[in-house]
Amino acid sequence: MKESDIPEVVAIEKRAYFQAWNKAFFRSCVRAGFSCWVLEQDDVICGYGVMSLKEKKVRIMNLCVRPDCQTQGLGRRILSHLLEQARRSDAETVELEVRPSNHTALKLYKSMGFSDAGVQYTYYLTRTGWEDAVTMALSLKNTAMAH
Repeated sequence: MKESDIPEVVAIEKRAYFQAWNKAFFRSCVRAGFSCWVLEQDDVICGYGVMSLKEKKVRIMNLCVRPDCQTQGLGRRILSHLLEQARRSDAETVELEVRPSNHTALKLYKSMGFSDAGVQYTYYLTRTGWEDAVTMALSLKNTAMAH
């Protein structure tokens, strides 16, 4: 992800989420050196991922596929790329939060080896109040790199 990608990324974010990240937040992630990636098809950004690494622990902070590009396996491609980057950085664990109502994402993360690691209460703001988050974790120790 380059700073010039951020306006398009924010437009996707606003279409996908009620509580969307803004330009300043994405810009700060890019400038801080977080692992920020976009997936393009035909020169159009179809998805993106943002993760941070601290003390051998990776946190996937955002993974999103444009609503009109979903169900094409793009989320899996982005997640696979992020996990490959995490392994290359010698990370030992990967964590993320996901809405319990996001059944597609839960299915993806479980299929990639993530397991439930707890609940963060009142984590996501919704149109009707708050929704909890499921914390999921994946150990990268003794796991082969996916290609």
